[in-house]
Amino acid sequence: MKQFNKSNLPEKTCPICLRPFAWRRKWARVWDEIRYCSERCRRAAKNKRHQSSERITSALSR
Repeated sequence: MKQFNKSNLPEKTCPICLRPFAWRRKWARVWDEIRYCSERCRRAAKNKRHQSSERITSALSR
């Protein structure tokens, strides 16, 4: 069994919580597409985008 040194794993920073998160095996094929550290941060980003688009729409309709 081969052991891995966790300090050598690639890391990214989550744009929502600004915390670093490391590569996971289940993300191996899609690592370039991963943006958020967790489902919670992904939902928060989606909610932010939805709220900002609602503000723009309401401002345009005035």
